[in-house]
Amino acid sequence: MLFVDVIRKKRDGGELSEQEIEFFVRGLANGSLPAEQVSALAMAIFLNSMSFAEAGALTRLMAASGLVLDWSEQGLAGPVVDKHSTGGIGDKVSFLLAPIAAACGLYVPMISGRGLGHGGGTLDKIGSIPGYNPFPDPDLFRKVVREVGCAIIGQTSDLAPADRRLYSIRDVTGTVESIPLITASILSKKMAAGLQGLVMDVKFGSGAFMATQEQAEALARSIIGTADASGLRTHALLTDMNENLGLTAGNAVEVRESVDFLVGKRREPRLLEVTQGLVAEMLLVGELETDRAAARERADEVLESGRPAEVFGRMVAALGGPADFVENADSHLRAAPVVQAVYPETGGYVVSVDGRHFGNAIIELGGGRRMVDDQLDLSVGFVDVAAVGSRVGPGRPLAVVHAATEAAADIAARMLREAYTTGADAPADRPIVLKTLTP
Repeated sequence: MLFVDVIRKKRDGGELSEQEIEFFVRGLANGSLPAEQVSALAMAIFLNSMSFAEAGALTRLMAASGLVLDWSEQGLAGPVVDKHSTGGIGDKVSFLLAPIAAACGLYVPMISGRGLGHGGGTLDKIGSIPGYNPFPDPDLFRKVVREVGCAIIGQTSDLAPADRRLYSIRDVTGTVESIPLITASILSKKMAAGLQGLVMDVKFGSGAFMATQEQAEALARSIIGTADASGLRTHALLTDMNENLGLTAGNAVEVRESVDFLVGKRREPRLLEVTQGLVAEMLLVGELETDRAAARERADEVLESGRPAEVFGRMVAALGGPADFVENADSHLRAAPVVQAVYPETGGYVVSVDGRHFGNAIIELGGGRRMVDDQLDLSVGFVDVAAVGSRVGPGRPLAVVHAATEAAADIAARMLREAYTTGADAPADRPIVLKTLTP
């Protein structure tokens, strides 16, 4: 088979066979296909898209290009289900959802990634916990999932290597935004994790990858359809990301908020709604519940029981972190030397927030990446972030900035003020979960 014929076929709008896709994936994984030909096919897919059958085959074959975890011999007492978010500002849901879901009887092998651009990464945030090993060997990963119920780790080099090479080429060829390629990239890693079910949090808005609800729904339906064609039962929530999620944005500060959430010290309503909505869908996908209202009630009861905080603490300790992390998080997390309240130039109600500009302020502090290999300051960020509808002014700041220097704090404060719009009247309430999608 000549790969140039595969490129021509997709260039002209044809549908690739499973054998042609297998040829493509094999060449990605072993490096036999040159980057020029890979990028040519990626652009042809970007322009002509793929059917669910094509994207499903690409997903399955990329998942099988490396290690595929098999949980069948672990003697698990419940289903293996995970969640994936398309990313946003202040998204610390994984730290809450994984232990809640585990306490509900699910097993959650969560493989997460680093942040790039204005969106933060789960792997960076968990890295703020001293001693925590985000890259355990497969045996330890299996052990923690089996004994604790969840483990949050990073993608290892032997998981879906074909996807890793394809993504690196897409990143420099203007083909990242292809919906079928996004779909296959997400799902191949999740299938390699050996999941029985998946729940997607597909975000839209100024702080998300997808700007509009319509774009988010198109991606969600692509993921659900492709996952179904690949044998992975998947549900999706469309959630609003037009402002920060929760009360903090950064790395260590989000982990601190997560601990407060789990122990019941404070739970920002929008963060609570997204987290428990996703847990409920995980219970449905995993068939531990058959009714959505009952699933949500179960998730709420388990959160109030305090068990998820215990699960989180056990996970941290099992992966090398402090045994007393939940009880003494402040003594273990790095604190920024400069703390400064940021007040608005004009008081009133918060009408809107430019999520991308907000996220860029975190990058300016050193808490987010411009380039993949940037080293982060995990201590910096924003806390006590004012939500849309909040009244701000002399007695209530937009947020409190944590920074390495006063100069960095001043720049971030200016960018934060530019991100916020205030007005005399409070805006109408809007839901954070807009739609639930199923196969």
